[in-house]
Amino acid sequence: MTHTHPTPRTAHRLLGLAAAVAMACGLAACNKTDDQTVGQRLDSAVAKTEQVAADAQRKMEVAANDAGAATRDAAAKAAAVMDDAGITAKVSAGLAKEPDLSGVKIDVDTRNGIVTLNGPVKTSEARSRAAQIAQSVDGVNSVVNQLTISNS
Repeated sequence: MTHTHPTPRTAHRLLGLAAAVAMACGLAACNKTDDQTVGQRLDSAVAKTEQVAADAQRKMEVAANDAGAATRDAAAKAAAVMDDAGITAKVSAGLAKEPDLSGVKIDVDTRNGIVTLNGPVKTSEARSRAAQIAQSVDGVNSVVNQLTISNS
């Protein structure tokens, strides 16, 4: 019987085959047993994704509600400022139409529907008439009459 030595090419193939078998055995030994099927794992991943999406939607709804409330507050404040400006304009126009008050510089300030009148007038009647004119304007809640009677 003659004994032949493997050629380098055959030895290389045997070495590659041995490495592949060793790797396969190693992977088989390391593989954990997973009781979940692929479908179950997919269902679990879908459920987790849906939960994350639902949580994100709730957070977005809360943020939107907060933003909506802030917007409503800002709009209400802007409307109040516009109302106050409109009241001031109407009171000033009413005072300018009154003969006893038209040549007098009366400062009209309005905040939250409360009109404050400042400046000099010639008579107590003119002072009272200015307060009446201010009170007659729509949207006026009250009048603070700080007009002073001046002889000049």
